[in-house]
Amino acid sequence: MKDKTRTILFWFILIQPFLDLYWFYHGQLANLLPFTLPTIIRILAVGTLLGLYFSQRTAWLKLSRQKWLLLYLALWLVYSALHLIHVRNFTSISPTSYGYSLSSELFYLIRMTLPLVVVYLTTELQFSQKQLRLVIEGIAGLFSGTIVISNLLVISLKSYETGTISANIFAWFFDSNIGYSHMASKGFFNFTNMVSAVLFMLLPLVLYYLFTAFSWHTVTLTVVQTLAMIEIGTKVAAIGLLGGIAIGIILFLFHRFALKDVKKGGRALLTAVLLEVAALAILPFGPANQRYHYEIYLAQQSDHDLTRPQQELAQGLHKHPTGPERTAFLRDFIKKNYRVYALNPKFVFKSYPYQDDPEFWLQIIREPGQSRMENRHVEAAMLNQVVKTNNNHWDKFLGISYTRENNIFNLERDFAAQIYSLGWCGMLLFLGPYLIILAYSVYRWLRFKPVRTYLVSSLIVSTSFVLLAAFSSGNVVDFLTASFILAFVSGNLLVQVRKKAS
Repeated sequence: MKDKTRTILFWFILIQPFLDLYWFYHGQLANLLPFTLPTIIRILAVGTLLGLYFSQRTAWLKLSRQKWLLLYLALWLVYSALHLIHVRNFTSISPTSYGYSLSSELFYLIRMTLPLVVVYLTTELQFSQKQLRLVIEGIAGLFSGTIVISNLLVISLKSYETGTISANIFAWFFDSNIGYSHMASKGFFNFTNMVSAVLFMLLPLVLYYLFTAFSWHTVTLTVVQTLAMIEIGTKVAAIGLLGGIAIGIILFLFHRFALKDVKKGGRALLTAVLLEVAALAILPFGPANQRYHYEIYLAQQSDHDLTRPQQELAQGLHKHPTGPERTAFLRDFIKKNYRVYALNPKFVFKSYPYQDDPEFWLQIIREPGQSRMENRHVEAAMLNQVVKTNNNHWDKFLGISYTRENNIFNLERDFAAQIYSLGWCGMLLFLGPYLIILAYSVYRWLRFKPVRTYLVSSLIVSTSFVLLAAFSSGNVVDFLTASFILAFVSGNLLVQVRKKAS
């Protein structure tokens, strides 16, 4: 039964790229059932895995001895109850309390728990290194291959905006007027940031297999992964590619010459260096670089001569210093001038409507253009204003609910986003295990010489990369495709550091 459970989990992780296909989340398939089809499949799969694993008497006996896990489950139950009780009552300017729903919030708590179940099962089932390699190379190939081939055929979905791209990678070098939104490719996947983070996470492991099992297969996979991280057009992917290859080379050289647990690797090293050089040559023509320069241009434009609107604002506030007249004036002024101040219309009209709190948007207008254009800054400002209006110190510990935060705007900085939605207690409860596994693995790597293998080092770097990407760009750990792959990698890391030290 243990082998059967391991096999099902193996294939379950391997099909995660398919469960992130765009059409599952948009159109008829997305509205077919109360929850999206991939989510239902994942819940059923994890439930089946748990049922199979605990159908063995030995699993129950082992669980009864794992006091730490029983304590965690108790904390989970207590926190979940307190969180759901706390977020029921909320003071806000929104007539719908930002769309709060008890069922949606409960579902979110379950969703955040599923990857932790996978961490536990992965640790207990103990995959072989061959199985780990098959999963990592399979996922990397599915994500990267889809992006590269769809870009080549000009059928890829845009990383930014909707629709398909207008040109493939070859056109980048001949037409500088294409525009980054028409160049950046995410294949047929749904969440651009999430895919970028997963590619960043997989890069150290793809390089590990390149250095330890050099062949046409590993070379092809590494080349395709490099192209995919260029073509997707995000900062995380672009910077992650350059930094990731550099760190991968340093890691290999450290194990080759300092720890001396890796033999040969000259051809693989040459391949990695050439890929780094190629990436440096291609990226200036790519969408990530174009977007970076476009954002600088917009920031400069947003700070153009604002003398006229500023005079109008000053005169209006002087004429209407307080009362309903001031509110009416500000509403009218913001509606007419939000574009002049480079405000994101989604924020102004949907996330935190200017009609409900024009004074808040007055504060944003008065900030420098760079701050007004920094989405994460404005997202955090809106959430801070919501927390301020509720005025409940328990929000810091128990959160304001995921459904409220998501309906305002999902803050593009993981860990900080979960502090708003779940509070410090919830963030540590649901995301803390990944940080603890990473810290524990680094500790054992430093203390025990047998743990200092090239594979363990690569798994540590891989986990660090995805957590860094989650904090940097957000929209990673809340999405099950990334969190399940992270859970699988974290579980295998834990297996390796325990096994090597025993």
